[in-house]
Amino acid sequence: MYKIAVLGDRDSVMGFKALGLDTFFVEEADEARHTLHRIAKEEYAIIYITEQLAQLVPADIARYKTDTPAIILIPGKSGSLGLGAQALQTAIERAVGADIG
Repeated sequence: MYKIAVLGDRDSVMGFKALGLDTFFVEEADEARHTLHRIAKEEYAIIYITEQLAQLVPADIARYKTDTPAIILIPGKSGSLGLGAQALQTAIERAVGADIG
């Protein structure tokens, strides 16, 4: 059975633990890179990662763009940086071949 993980700073991801998701408290780029690649090899279908952390490891996230697990950017405790919305817009444009926004 596939699992769902959440990566980010403690304050941003602690609430997901109460929902039964596996949480990984990460704040530094090297630790994020290592944790992301380690859990991607496990049975995780979805990895949520805070936008603040994602901007530290964009190449590592891009590596999984066309493969499992799906990596989804979420706002962190300081709010949205717009990266998740931008990634969604790009995926929509790629799927339909035009900007529909």
